[in-house]
Amino acid sequence: MNVDPVAIVATIALFVACSQGSCQDAPIPLVPDPIAVESTDWPWWRGPNHDGIAYAGQRPPLEWSTEKNVIWRSEVPGLGHSSPTLVGDFIYLATADVDADTQSVLCYDRITGEPLWHTVVHQGDIISEGNERASPASATVACDGTQLFISFVNRGAVYASALSRDGDPRWESKISDYVVHQGYGASPAIYQDVVIVNADNKGGGAVAAMNRRTGEIVWRLDRPDTPNYASPITHRVAGRDQLFLVGCDLVTGLHPRTGETLWEIEGATTECVTTTVTDGNLIFTSGGYPDNHVSAVKADGSGDVVWRHNVRVYVPSLIAKDGYLYAVLDAGVAMCWESSTGEEIWSERLHGTFSSSPVMVDDRIFATNESGKTFVFRATPAGYERLAENQLGSHAMATPVFCHNRIYARVADGGDGDRQEMLYCLGIQ
Repeated sequence: MNVDPVAIVATIALFVACSQGSCQDAPIPLVPDPIAVESTDWPWWRGPNHDGIAYAGQRPPLEWSTEKNVIWRSEVPGLGHSSPTLVGDFIYLATADVDADTQSVLCYDRITGEPLWHTVVHQGDIISEGNERASPASATVACDGTQLFISFVNRGAVYASALSRDGDPRWESKISDYVVHQGYGASPAIYQDVVIVNADNKGGGAVAAMNRRTGEIVWRLDRPDTPNYASPITHRVAGRDQLFLVGCDLVTGLHPRTGETLWEIEGATTECVTTTVTDGNLIFTSGGYPDNHVSAVKADGSGDVVWRHNVRVYVPSLIAKDGYLYAVLDAGVAMCWESSTGEEIWSERLHGTFSSSPVMVDDRIFATNESGKTFVFRATPAGYERLAENQLGSHAMATPVFCHNRIYARVADGGDGDRQEMLYCLGIQ
């Protein structure tokens, strides 16, 4: 179990400061419930280490269909691009019902796929305009082991909401007003005693951190008035924890607990969707409008851009592993670069358009296109090595997750009139 000791340390520091007569100047710590998730959980967007890499040693199936290696399938009401979140024996999903004008969080039994509860977070005032490939429920639920956190656009603003693990509403906080351009899909990020939500938009947005227990705003930072969709993400880079924001023509490193700007450079592009990854020294950013780019940036405060390519990796996030950077371009090309130099090692054309992000399991990468076909290939600089191709459903935007040797995939069948989303659990049978 991952139990965060920071709150305990902060409390001790406060006690010591007060005993020495300097209590007035000591920071007041928040002491919420600790982050209590297992290493085998998938508790938030991009997985346990925020990088799209599943925990090692798993053996999910390489081949599947609507019948082969299906452990269970369950209907998902409404529409959403939220990826599954798995903690313990439970799966959480965000969804929206445009006809009923609701945005909700769902819970399923991980073992059987049985729906357990359905909590409406917002009733009325769904904003569904924007890009036809967007959805009113694209953010992925984050779980700290005690509570669930989700962000939606509703009533003309971005709201962060917390629920209990049983689906009971706990709190709601407004982040900022929101002017829809393409849509909204930034997922909440948990760090120590706060949950962080980004609301970049062309009306002038903000990023804010809230007390996980109460929803009280701990810090809030105004952002430029440009559209952008990237999720906030924390990594330990250059010897310290940093919160990275990419897009709005900036690359920004913040102190995740205080909101202090550690460094910021002009770069990236205006609109980014992908989530930043790192090798511990460099961070890798990508975006797709108005400029295409993939770049490596030193996160030590120098602002140095080590390399940059004019390549469109707009929606699917990158994977950095063992000195190499792997990507699937929106247009369906798999690529491998040397991460320190940006040298292209290989590229291979797949099929279709991609919005789902690739996931790595040991030395295998699983990448699903918008038509529901998943390409499985080896993560190696030796060249593209095809392992399998599998079809599931006719439409897929959500990123699958990998836990307990199984794959949990949200896909859809049918068109506008008879569209039905499904949640599949795939495992070797």
